[in-house]
Amino acid sequence: MFRKPLFSLLRMPFCLAPLLGALFCFGVSSNVAADAPLEGTKPAHWRVTWNSDPATSATISWSTAESGSQHTLRYRVKGSDQDEGVVAAISGRFTGGQVELYYHHVRLTDLKPSTNYEVQMTSDGEASPVFYFLTAPDNDRPFSMMHGGDSRSDQKERRSMNQMMSQMLSRSFANEDPADDILALAHGGDYIVSGPNVAQWSMWLSDHELTVTEDNRLLPVIPARGNHDRGKPFNEVFGFPDDDPNYYAIDITPAARFVTLNTEISTAGDQAQWLEKELASSRAQYRWLVAQYHTPVFPAVKGPSSALQSWVPLFEKYDVDLVCEADGHNIKRTVPIRDGKHDESGVVYIGEGGLGVGQRTPKTDRWFLQSPGMADKGSHVFLLTFGEEAIEGKCVLLGGEVRDRFRRPWRAAASAAN
Repeated sequence: MFRKPLFSLLRMPFCLAPLLGALFCFGVSSNVAADAPLEGTKPAHWRVTWNSDPATSATISWSTAESGSQHTLRYRVKGSDQDEGVVAAISGRFTGGQVELYYHHVRLTDLKPSTNYEVQMTSDGEASPVFYFLTAPDNDRPFSMMHGGDSRSDQKERRSMNQMMSQMLSRSFANEDPADDILALAHGGDYIVSGPNVAQWSMWLSDHELTVTEDNRLLPVIPARGNHDRGKPFNEVFGFPDDDPNYYAIDITPAARFVTLNTEISTAGDQAQWLEKELASSRAQYRWLVAQYHTPVFPAVKGPSSALQSWVPLFEKYDVDLVCEADGHNIKRTVPIRDGKHDESGVVYIGEGGLGVGQRTPKTDRWFLQSPGMADKGSHVFLLTFGEEAIEGKCVLLGGEVRDRFRRPWRAAASAAN
């Protein structure tokens, strides 16, 4: 049998600005109550990663301060009295000498789509609270997801953003409209300041616990690697193989393909070849085709990455619907772009990172940020809702204010209407 939760996240409500047309009270968590103690073999740093088929699989991970000898995950369908099984973790010590920290990963497969699964991590007899997560659907239905990046240097803002995302997740799950159900967070990279620094990762992972809802729902992460995430710990945090190139594509639903790319290796060569094959095979099969990566190609502050030459022609050739970027430490949404100019048939780029980092002033005189595009600064996360006819996007500032709204119609429907 599962143990009852050992603690719950204590919240002190305070009211924020209108979010999505209603007034909300987001919570501030007590530092002591919210953060699991990282000591001995007590499980902490619980997380879910999506990097293959999220309808039937997920990587469940946790950390311990000591190595221990036996690490397992018990799981079952939420509300069931029957366990699905107990699975041994793949464990190891995080690479780096700042702190002694151990990771534990369990790759669950053959899961049921659109199903809540309860999970409990146990390390040498020390059990975590009982959590649950929702698998992705295997049917074509509306859904929502969040996108953001750059949570590396302002811990206070990072923790506040995590708390806000937890409350957004809680509200989405309580809503009867499936389009409002937030399935995952796509993180565009730069989690910490120095990728090899395990102590910084440990702090980030403790803060990530604040995304857990009051009823212990875990928010799956779709991770991209940023320029500050160099080194082995990135793969160790999210359960990638040691030599993984960190570019991949997953189905969020049978109608939505989400591609994660890696700007921290060559954007040409093998990665560009893989991207063209992926986009060519996916475009005809999916209503929505979205990409994410770290360094922007149409930046609001910096210069463009090499992906401007390697990937943008492919995005335009295969009519990618939306591209999510990070790195700039600001807010931006470009005009639709094709062949280096504003074209309503083109690709829109959003970003550029506000999950816990000092914000920069965007260069609003750049042509691709002119109306109907926009640029600003402020801690934020994008909420993307995928429907039958359009992607509806909102940039939600810390505190709940919606700074920007946009709509990207289904290309087939738009073409038919014209």
